[in-house]
Amino acid sequence: MQLILYSKPGCHLCEGLQEKLEQIQNLSFELEVRDITTREDWFAVYEYEVPVLYLSNRQGAEDAEGSEKPLPRPSPRASVQQLEQMLRKYLAN
Repeated sequence: MQLILYSKPGCHLCEGLQEKLEQIQNLSFELEVRDITTREDWFAVYEYEVPVLYLSNRQGAEDAEGSEKPLPRPSPRASVQQLEQMLRKYLAN
């Protein structure tokens, strides 16, 4: 299971969400942080949207972006436990 966080440097909401995701211990997932400033296509889509969180259950590289599902944006005030509960709901599907 993989979570993808679209982020950009200097984004405090992005940094806060990343820190909380890294503190979750009761769920097994890999976190990939994608800096939208490194690709024009990402920047064009997410410039005013970050942080954006996607769930990816790709099996191989050829299936890369086809299996990414956007997740609702968690509240910046959500605790690590609340974030874990939200993710648990989506990881179960």
